[in-house]
Amino acid sequence: MNTVNQILKEKGQSVWTVEKNATVFEAMSIMADKHVGSLVVYDQGKLAGIITERDYARKVALKGKASRELPVSEVMSSPVICVTATKTVEQCMAIMTDKHIRHLPVVNDGGELKGVISNRDLVQSIIADQKFVIEQLEHYISG
Repeated sequence: MNTVNQILKEKGQSVWTVEKNATVFEAMSIMADKHVGSLVVYDQGKLAGIITERDYARKVALKGKASRELPVSEVMSSPVICVTATKTVEQCMAIMTDKHIRHLPVVNDGGELKGVISNRDLVQSIIADQKFVIEQLEHYISG
């Protein structure tokens, strides 16, 4: 089974962030511009949380709040659940399923942000692994 490190090598380690005092509107604008579903939230250079499209839908839109004035800090998920790059795809799927989340920031042992993985990244990794196994079995069977 692949590790988070292998996923990050394939997808890249670009991470989009926002400061906790930015408005939710600014955060959503960044997500739309970058075609991502989450942003890691920082507070004075430290990891403070994560804001996702789901946070917006449930904590802003459904409650009729004004995203142009609402700070990210009021809707972000915190504390943020993180993993290290040595975790396996299986371990990450278990965490995401248990915690009902779709994005996992990846940090090193010192807590420095190294990337973000999503459910989609994990599913793509599983599909690639299965495809490889099927190809190997077909090759074995056909001689």
